[in-house]
Amino acid sequence: MVLDAAVVSKVGILWNRRRILALLIGRDLKVKYAGSPLGYLWSVLEPLMVAGVYWFIFTQLIHRSLGEAPYIIFLLCGVLPWQFFNSSLRSSMRALTKDAKLVRSTNLPREIWVIRAVGSNLAEFLFSLPVIALFAVLTGAHLTWYIVFFPLAVLIQVLLLTGFGLILAPLSVLYSDVGRLLPTVLRLLFYVSPILYGVHDIRKRLPPAAVHILVLNPLAGILDLYRTAFFNDQWAGWTAVVISGVWAVAIVAVGIVVFPRLEGAVLKEI
Repeated sequence: MVLDAAVVSKVGILWNRRRILALLIGRDLKVKYAGSPLGYLWSVLEPLMVAGVYWFIFTQLIHRSLGEAPYIIFLLCGVLPWQFFNSSLRSSMRALTKDAKLVRSTNLPREIWVIRAVGSNLAEFLFSLPVIALFAVLTGAHLTWYIVFFPLAVLIQVLLLTGFGLILAPLSVLYSDVGRLLPTVLRLLFYVSPILYGVHDIRKRLPPAAVHILVLNPLAGILDLYRTAFFNDQWAGWTAVVISGVWAVAIVAVGIVVFPRLEGAVLKEI
C-alpha cells in the first residue's frame, strides 16, 4: 500500500509537470535539427534507407519467401517501430548524464528525464509515419479497419520503453558495462524480432517449441499489431499482443521500483 501511494503521488507530480516535459521534448527536437537544412526529414531518412537496403536485398538479389507484398510496406511497419525502440533505449542510457547539472539542481522528478528521452523519440516516430502513407499510395497497399489498433501498439511500446528507460538510465551511470553491452543486445534483438519477417512466418516454418520462445519477445506482439493496418489476414492474434502488454506492465513495475532505489547513488556519480 505504501508503494502504491508513492507511485500514485509520483504520477501526479509528473502529470503536473507535463508542460515542462513538453518544453523539454520540444527543445530536444529543436537542438537536434538546428542548422540542418533537411530538418525533420532526418527522422525519416535513416529508417527509410535501412528499409530500402533490405527491400533491395530481399526482392532484387535474393528470392524472398518471408513477409508479404508490398514488401516495402511490410518492412516499414517493422523498421520504423524498431528505430523508435532502438533510439529510445540509447537515449535513455544518456538521459541522466546529458543534462547532469539540471538533473542535480532542479526539483523536477528525475523520472521526467527518462520520459523526455522516450517522448522525443516518440515524436520522431510519429513524424516518420507519413512515409508509410506515401508508399502505400505508390504501391496500392490497402489500409484496413485494423488501423484502429495502431494507438494500442503505440501505447504498449511507450510503456515498454519507459520501463526499460527507468532501469537503464541509472544502471548505465553506475555500471559502464551496460553501455557496452546494449548495442550487442540490440543487434541480436533485431534479428530475432519479426522485423524482416512476420509472426505468421515463424509459425509456418518453425516447430511449436521455437515459436513459443520467439513469441515471448516483447516486440513480437507490438510489431504484429502495427502490421494489421495493412496485413490483417496475416495477423497472429491476440496472444502475442497480450504477451507484449504483460511485458510492458511488468517492466514498468520493475522500473518504478529500481529507479528511486538507485537515484541517490546516481546523483553522487553525475
